[in-house]
Formats: sequence, structure tokens, C-alpha cells
Amino acid sequence: MPLELDHFFICTERLAPAAAALLQFGLSEGASNRHPGQGTANRRFFFDSAFLELLWVDDAAETQSPAIAPTGLWQRWSLRDSGASPFGVCLRMDAAEELPFATWPYRPPYLPETLAIPMSTTSSDATAPLLFAITFGRRADSASPQHRQPLEHAAGVRVITRLRVTIPELDPAVAAEWSAVARHCPAIEYTAGDEPLLEIGFDDERQARTHDFRPRLPLRFHW
Repeated sequence: MPLELDHFFICTERLAPAAAALLQFGLSEGASNRHPGQGTANRRFFFDSAFLELLWVDDAAETQSPAIAPTGLWQRWSLRDSGASPFGVCLRMDAAEELPFATWPYRPPYLPETLAIPMSTTSSDATAPLLFAITFGRRADSASPQHRQPLEHAAGVRVITRLRVTIPELDPAVAAEWSAVARHCPAIEYTAGDEPLLEIGFDDERQARTHDFRPRLPLRFHW
């Protein structure tokens, strides 16, 4: 299985009130969850191929604990309006596959001890999006009935076919890492820019339509 986009997050205010903009656009909200021991919680929106996560810190002590601190999650959330990247991107991979970037094994308390998340060695650089991968992910449209999330959206979008990440401070090491990701996962693009921005392309953007969620979210849809 080639590298695929599994999900991505945007750090938001607690309880993610900006989700109202996604609901107004015509998205159906899926199940939310909390990450015990990591100190974060979310609201989620699922599509056939991947999902969008609005993430916030609900226990600062957990997120800043020695086990979690190397992820840079605290900085990405608490400094999201003052220089940190509010984004994270997770790739879906086969257990036997090699990632095109250096990693360290992240073992959050909410996972079984036998599982680890390959986390980019640049994770502590909060000026760049958090980059990581999982071997236990699956497309939302292949989930079992008891785990099925809402995939029908009034807006009519279904499959994420492109994710473009704008990174304001493009360190050479970070640029090399994202270039490698883009080569191995064609759905992902990155660029330098003045401010963080996620752009999601749906269904090969056949309708040539765009919706910008700024200033509520650093997010733009194309479909």
C-alpha cells in the first residue's frame, strides 16, 4: 500500500466553536473523542478517504508531560496565533513500509503498549506542521458498520483528492522532509507563504468552486 493521507488537524479554541462554520457550509459532523494521557480532545469531520480534526488542549499538564512534550502539541496549540503552525498531518501506511523521513516512536498512553506512532524527528519544531504516520488506520468508507462515521454531506463533497499545506517559516530541513512526503504521497502538496493555511481539494475539483473559512479557520476548500 502506498502512503496515503489518513487525517489532518487544525488547532483551535477549546471545544472548537469554529466548527459551526463547517456545519453551516454543509458538512456532517462525526464522533468526537479525547486522547487520555495526551491532554487533547477533538471534533471530527469524515470523508471517504480521510478526515479533518479540530484539535484543542483540554489538560495542559498532560500535554506538557515528558512523554508528550516532544510532539510539540502544546506549542502548536498555545502559540497558534503567534508563530507556531496549528497543523498536523498523519499518513496511513503499511507496517512493512518505510517512511521517507526520519522518525521516533511515539507511544501515547491511549494506545496499547504494542503500538507506536512513527513521529517525525522535526516534531519539536512547532513552526512547522506536525508530521506522523499510523499503521492501523483505514479509509472511513471501509469501516465496519459499528464504526461507520457520517460520510454524506449536504455540501456534496466526498473524497479528498488534494491537501496543500502553506508553511510560513520553511526551514531547509523541513522543506526537504515535505518534499519527500509529496513525492511518496501525491495527494499532499506544500508551499511557503505568509501565513499558515490548509487547502483541501475534493473530488478532483471538477466544479472549480472555492470556499474560504478564514478568519475563523485557516482553511480553504476547493471542489
